[in-house]
Amino acid sequence: MTLLSIKPIAWAYAMITLGIEMLNSVFSFYYVKLFLHLYKISEVAFYQAQMILMIWNALNDLTGYFHNSQAGCCSGRHSSVLYGAPLYSIAFLLPWFPWKYYHEGDWLSGLHLVVSLCAFDSTLTFVQQAQCMLFAEIFTRHESRLQLIKINQVASLVGSTSILFGGLISVNMEIFFNFQAFAVLIAILATASLYTGMYHMSHFGPKRSPEENLFSESEQDLPWTSIVSLMRQLLTQKNFCLFLIMSFFQVFHLTFFKNFMMIFADNLIPEDVLPSFLKSIMYGAGFICPQCLVLISQSWLKKFGYYKIILISFYLEGTASIVMSLLGQQYYYLLALYLTIIMVIVQASFCLFNLPLADMVDADLLKFNRQSPLSSMVFGITALFTKPAQSLAPMMILSKLKQYGYGNADKSTIFDLHDAMFNLICLFPLGIAVIQILVWSPFSMRNKTDYTGSLRPMLG
Repeated sequence: MTLLSIKPIAWAYAMITLGIEMLNSVFSFYYVKLFLHLYKISEVAFYQAQMILMIWNALNDLTGYFHNSQAGCCSGRHSSVLYGAPLYSIAFLLPWFPWKYYHEGDWLSGLHLVVSLCAFDSTLTFVQQAQCMLFAEIFTRHESRLQLIKINQVASLVGSTSILFGGLISVNMEIFFNFQAFAVLIAILATASLYTGMYHMSHFGPKRSPEENLFSESEQDLPWTSIVSLMRQLLTQKNFCLFLIMSFFQVFHLTFFKNFMMIFADNLIPEDVLPSFLKSIMYGAGFICPQCLVLISQSWLKKFGYYKIILISFYLEGTASIVMSLLGQQYYYLLALYLTIIMVIVQASFCLFNLPLADMVDADLLKFNRQSPLSSMVFGITALFTKPAQSLAPMMILSKLKQYGYGNADKSTIFDLHDAMFNLICLFPLGIAVIQILVWSPFSMRNKTDYTGSLRPMLG
């Protein structure tokens, strides 16, 4: 597949990313503050919802894997996005419309959170797993994957502006009606983007040969023993295990800042220092700048490879955390800059994770001389092991904040609460960075790889 023929497919793929990014960024950034501050959900109900989500995630990822492994290669992935797009948009809208006026600790707000989280996660998994597997199966050349990353970041950049405009239109959710109207608008736009991308993806995408279709049909009938054997082969590969551990902490770190950045900024940076308008810009920058950083670092990515770039990002996070911790929380502008920088670095490095994943799919294909890549299983296992971090992060952070009086009317504990928040935003990133450096350093798949010559005879 030449670079010229990849470009229209890449832009179609990027349209799917645009739709996903518009909804996912808004949902993950606003839902915690919505349920804690506006709906006044109880602490117990919040924990229960996150625990249910963890269990749901495990079941959802397993069923998502079986759906996609039985759906064939590209045609099944196309259908997953086409059918999942409207459901994904509907699920996105669930949390923003209360089922009634909630009193503090109302049990119905807890049920509302459970339904919202599980519905959104199910539909996101349905669409995103199919998209991730298309990345590995259609774009087999390293050069084409780098080009796709670049075009994909343009789409992510546009999609991430939903945080900026959402904050400006609703005054960071203070005018809730405006926020609800904005949510409906981007749900419509995201659905249109997903459908447009998938239509062109099916038009430009490669067609499978009859032999590949026959193999796909036989692949559906894999017995449980074969599936367990394949999973064992994957989980005994050192690089894959290292990636799973590193990715778990990255998801934890990213969820930590996405869910609580607004809460930290509202408490630690006074309104007279940084008004709501500037905070909206700060939040938007935390989502927009990562995409810009990945775009301008394409030459570095080609020169040094994703391994070194990701490793450097961990060192930068740790260094920034140490510097901010030494400076103290009284430097409000530096604190705002620090929160933005950490958010940018964590998101930017996370944008590159599809590259090592796709390379591991290719390496596994060659190592075991498989007839077809195990992309669905690789992405499914990765989701299974890393998604619990999305529930553990908000539970752990809220538990810590509650110890220092978060959500209480007692003003005597406010200074202790601020100290706890400051320690969290400095020490958590530092600890995670140290763990990730230790885990990622032994990763041996460090050089950019091109499997095209070996893969073509297998993939047709």
